[in-house]
Amino acid sequence: MSAPAAAAGTGEDHDYPIRTWVFEDAAGRFDIDLGDSNMRPVRFDELTVPPGLELDYGHDRGIPGLRGRVAALYGGDPGSVLVTQGAQQALHLVYTTLLTPGSQVVTFRPGWQQSWDVPSELGCRVELVGYRPDLTFDVEAAERVAGPDLRLIVVNSPCNPTGRHIAGADLRRLAALAARTGAYLLLDEEYALGLSASFAVGADRVVSVSSLSKVYGFPGLRVGWMYGPRALVDACARSKFLATISNSVLCEELACTVLDERERHLAAYRELTGQGLALVRGFAERNADAVRLVEPQGTPFAWLWLTTGERPLAMCRRALDLGVLLMPGETLGARDGFRICFAREPEAVAEGLRRVERVLRPPGGAGPGAAPGPEAPTGPPPPS
Repeated sequence: MSAPAAAAGTGEDHDYPIRTWVFEDAAGRFDIDLGDSNMRPVRFDELTVPPGLELDYGHDRGIPGLRGRVAALYGGDPGSVLVTQGAQQALHLVYTTLLTPGSQVVTFRPGWQQSWDVPSELGCRVELVGYRPDLTFDVEAAERVAGPDLRLIVVNSPCNPTGRHIAGADLRRLAALAARTGAYLLLDEEYALGLSASFAVGADRVVSVSSLSKVYGFPGLRVGWMYGPRALVDACARSKFLATISNSVLCEELACTVLDERERHLAAYRELTGQGLALVRGFAERNADAVRLVEPQGTPFAWLWLTTGERPLAMCRRALDLGVLLMPGETLGARDGFRICFAREPEAVAEGLRRVERVLRPPGGAGPGAAPGPEAPTGPPPPS
């Protein structure tokens, strides 16, 4: 069986919009958030607003001080940076700038829904590629489906939701595939801590996207960026201007202060993720008959295979009834597991996991270790 079971399929059983789950179904119904994939949000009163700040339009590409700080993360040129409304806008700008009806896009599933929904809405032919049984990126499958109209390859590493990095050899093969076909390689590197190692540095057809939302804990600032070839960045900047002109100068100035204290924020991230992951490991060990943990590689979340025969969405709905937000696999293009974020205060993670244990197994079912039902995966998940 390929992994995950729903990695490269299509159909309603895999698709449940994350927007519907978070902003409609779950809104106001939880007091413990283990669903969002970001570091515990930082409070505004922990930031210092620059005195005398003039709230003008700023700059359409981002204020120079912020572009310089972002470029320093890559060890590159500020001219290769475009500051955006979160990584989401950066990704969207790449799609709308590069793609035309009939273009081919290769992306990996499960993953971020935007990577297949937006190209599809633009009239593109989207090839959904899965992962190898060990959850490494199935580059061979990507190479097999690549055609003459290939325009974009999308890679999220570390991957949301599997928590795994793409191997260097696999990334080099995808970069070579992009170069050989005249396509671009889009790296969604939201969870990467060391952007100086990004393949986008010095590359002609590779663009990196990241933000302050996930690792730093500032999703409310809505500050993201792209780093890539100047011609592509210039084209995206023109499109951004027509849509939003610029970002909030207040948010961009605050983003400068965040990056000035980068090491302090990363230290807090490492401390919380270390404590939280230990709790999730214990949870998985206690419930080995119901879940199997995929060991994350530096992400604030982990993927857990659900082996009870129940759909993740159903289990997550019952967890929501107890005030805990999880992320069912159906929101990420899979139907055989769920994502849990542990970059929270240890007390919140521990209490959330206690509640999840109460609903982990389906009510009235055959009990732990039961064979999967007709709506479950067709075989057991691969080992982590």
